Amino acid sequence: MRKIVLASTSPRRKKLLEKTGLPFEIVASNYEEDMTLALPPHELAKHLSKGKADAVAQDYKDAIIIAADTFIVFGDKILGKPHTSEKAREMLAMLSGSTHSIITGLTIIDTQTGKNISRTTETNVHFRKLTIEEIDAYVATGEPLDKAGAYGIQGLGSELVDKIEGSFSNVVGLPVEEVMVALKDLGIEIK
Repeated sequence: MRKIVLASTSPRRKKLLEKTGLPFEIVASNYEEDMTLALPPHELAKHLSKGKADAVAQDYKDAIIIAADTFIVFGDKILGKPHTSEKAREMLAMLSGSTHSIITGLTIIDTQTGKNISRTTETNVHFRKLTIEEIDAYVATGEPLDKAGAYGIQGLGSELVDKIEGSFSNVVGLPVEEVMVALKDLGIEIK
C-alpha cells in the first residue's frame, strides 16, 4: 500500500478519512490560502486545494497527497470561518431560512507519477428559520467559530438544518465518496 498523506490538520477531515479504513498520515500544509482571489467559487475551491496539496507534495517522492478546501457560497458571497462571535451571528442570521451551497475543492496528487486530479463537490443545505435566541445560544457554545459558514453539521449545528441535497461528508469538509472515486481514477489500488 502506498503512503497516503492528508494535507490537513482538520480533526473533521481526519475522522472522515479514517472511516474509509485507509492508512494515512497527517501533514499540515503551509500554503497561505487567499479567499479574495477573483475566481468563480468552484475554480477558487480547486485552486486552494491544489495549493495545499502542492505545498505538501514537494516533500514526498512516492506518496498520495490528499488536500481539500471547503467554504460556503450564499448568493454572491463566499463564507469562510467567522473567527469571532459577532461575525458568526451575522453569518447565521444571513443563512437563516435560506439555502446555501457547500463547495469543497479536492486535489489528489500521486507524487511518483506526477498525476493529479482536482475536482469540486457541491452540496445544498437548507436552514430552517432561526430566532435571535437560537442564534445566540448556538454561538455561545463556541462551535461556530472555526467552521465555514459558522456551523458544524456534525455537531450542534445539525439542529439548524432542515435538509441537505448531496454529500453529507462534503458538508463536514471532505467528500469521502469523491476521494475514493478519484483514487481509483488515478489508478491507485484500494485494498
